[in-house]
Amino acid sequence: MRTGVITQKVGMTRLFLEDGRHVPVTVLKLDGCQVVSTMTEERNGYCAVQLGSGFARAKRLTQADRGRFAKAEVEPKKKLAEFRVDSANLLEVGDVILADHFVPGQMVDVTGITIGRGFTGAMKRWNFRGLEASHGVSISHRSLGGTGGRQDPGRTFKNKKMHGHYGDERVTTQNLEIAKVDVDRGLIMIRGAVPGHKGGWVMVRDAAKRQRPESAPMPASVKRPDRNAAAAPQAEA
Repeated sequence: MRTGVITQKVGMTRLFLEDGRHVPVTVLKLDGCQVVSTMTEERNGYCAVQLGSGFARAKRLTQADRGRFAKAEVEPKKKLAEFRVDSANLLEVGDVILADHFVPGQMVDVTGITIGRGFTGAMKRWNFRGLEASHGVSISHRSLGGTGGRQDPGRTFKNKKMHGHYGDERVTTQNLEIAKVDVDRGLIMIRGAVPGHKGGWVMVRDAAKRQRPESAPMPASVKRPDRNAAAAPQAEA
C-alpha cells in the first residue's frame, strides 16, 4: 500500500481521443503536495505519511503548526492529510509528489466534501416521485407522503427518509479511471465526476478493489528538495 495525494478541484472539461471520441474529465491540481511528517511502527504504532498542500500564511497558523513546519523545513501548508502506507513505502520529509504518481488507465478512489444544498425537500434529497397531480391531491404535490403508522406503532421510525440537510458530507467514489496526467502543470484528469465544488480539496488513492498497474512508480513519484543548495548561501554569510 502506497500513499495517496491531496489535490484541488479545478473543474470539468473534455478530452478528445485519437478516434475522435471525447470523454468528460474532472481536472485536479497538485499544489505543492509535500511530505510534512512520517509515522512509524516504533514511534507511533502505525505507518503513515502526513502530506500538506497549498500555501498558508505563517501569521494565520498556530504556534504549534509553525513549529511543525519549521522542524520539517517546508513551507506552511493550507491542507494536511494522513495516508496509511506500508513500512517499505515510507517517504522522506520534504519530498514533493508529482502528477505521474498515477498512470493513465489506472483506477483510483477519490474522497471529497460534496456540495452543500442546505435544507431541501424529500423529492430533491431522496429522489421521491411526489404525490399525484389529481385524485383529490391539492397543494401538497411535492410532499413526502406518510411518515409513520397510526396507533400502532404510534411513532416515526428512526432513519426515515425525510426532508432535511442535504450535501456537505464526506463521500468516497470508487473505481474512477485516470484519463491523463500533466506533470509540468501538476494536473491529474479523472474520467467522470468527482465529489466536491470547484476549489475543494480531493484525496486521490489507489483503488482498493482493483489491482495497481505495474507501471505505477513505487513507493511514489517524488522530487526531492536540494537542501544543501539552500543552505550554501547561509554558510557563506
